[in-house]
Amino acid sequence: MTWFEALILAIVEGITEFLPVSSTGHMILAEGIMGMKSNDFVQAFIINIQFGAILSVVVLYWKRFFQTMRFYYKLFIAFIPAAVFGLLLSDYIDMLLENVIVVAVMLILGGIVLVFVDKWFENRVHNDEITYPKALKIGFFQVIAMIPGVSRSAATIIGGMTQNLSRQAAAEFSFFLAVPTMLAAAGYKLWKNSSAITTDNIDILIFGNVVAFIVALIAIKSFIAFLTKYGFKMFGYYRIVVGVVILLLLGMGYQLEVS
Repeated sequence: MTWFEALILAIVEGITEFLPVSSTGHMILAEGIMGMKSNDFVQAFIINIQFGAILSVVVLYWKRFFQTMRFYYKLFIAFIPAAVFGLLLSDYIDMLLENVIVVAVMLILGGIVLVFVDKWFENRVHNDEITYPKALKIGFFQVIAMIPGVSRSAATIIGGMTQNLSRQAAAEFSFFLAVPTMLAAAGYKLWKNSSAITTDNIDILIFGNVVAFIVALIAIKSFIAFLTKYGFKMFGYYRIVVGVVILLLLGMGYQLEVS
């Protein structure tokens, strides 16, 4: 992996991890366009730079992480469904993850949902208090995001909106929920790929985390402002375009892989 490739992947991760556009789909597209070949270090790099993105949430909302223990109880309850189904369906999820067509199709289908989702919830009366039942229901929406290409952010934000949260409140809870979820998933996968990280490549890994952290900070703040003002429609159209581009690249013979 070159420094330029590391820079591009870290920027893609930082921008897409918390937006409802599927970071997996964008990683596939970025690797394919750059002609990268997946190997143990590339996989470890993509997993590890998620820690930089996670840190951006903690830094940006650090005051919210020093609330009462009820805040953490709610996060834990919302995290349980993904933890249980992740363990039970791990092999099946990995099998789906190897299928780039699944990712592209889910990008398109998810995009269609986002195009119309604002209309579905426009007349709801908002109640931004997150109760334990609400947290659990949002957690089950997060399980849907185990299908590659769905987008964890999109699933959990829509899940929050079904519980009468405003777009901003649903997005913020999605960010908070990303911390334990991504830590658990990335930590487990990193443990399995830890042998790929050596003293020869640790510097490029640190660089990737720093870039992902900075870009994610900007992306989160920009996303909240954009979402509050304009809603999901533009993200929906964008997802459809990305999904179609991936299918076109596959049709043209590009060997796209999911790391």
